Amino acid sequence: MSGVDKFVKVTSNNLRPAKGRLLLSEPLMGDFYFGRSVVLLAEHNDEGSFGIVLNKPVIQEFNEVVKDFPKFEGQLFIGGPVETNSLFFIHTVGDIVEGSLEIGSGIYWGGDIDIIKEMILLNSITPNDIRFSVGYSGWSPDQLKNELKRNSWVVSKNLDKDILKIKPEVMWKKLLEPLGDDYKYWPKFPPDPGLN
Repeated sequence: MSGVDKFVKVTSNNLRPAKGRLLLSEPLMGDFYFGRSVVLLAEHNDEGSFGIVLNKPVIQEFNEVVKDFPKFEGQLFIGGPVETNSLFFIHTVGDIVEGSLEIGSGIYWGGDIDIIKEMILLNSITPNDIRFSVGYSGWSPDQLKNELKRNSWVVSKNLDKDILKIKPEVMWKKLLEPLGDDYKYWPKFPPDPGLN
């Protein structure tokens, strides 16, 4: 029995990971990147999976970290432990941004950064339309499958383009609510059970 099993009723909703689905971490995962995290999967196939954590903001102001960029009022997020010196972004402005790829539910991955910069200068894109992250989250072919077997994650298909409007500090809890009674106690557990 794992440490999680002692404290949390481990359950599974039997949803499989897929592009456009969300991974919600189990409540006692103490990892810096993934503790109480919400990960949007941008890709999932036989070669592996990748996505970005949506609810881990960086403390510093966006333009303190991202240099040579127009003034942006939104937060910068930690997308995961891979390529943490690179900037990634998801957005809801779709085909306006050449080269962007739809993940699902009106959320797009990447595209032409010069178009994004111009939109910021023209105030035609807001922090509710785009989320910038340093780094991304990645899994090798069987890695995520094994983590799901260990109940490290629950899969959710409750992606909506309004997800970018949810405050990061309540996102994990808010996205657990539609998953039903099996998950209603997860937010009640302290992040570190040793402190309880």
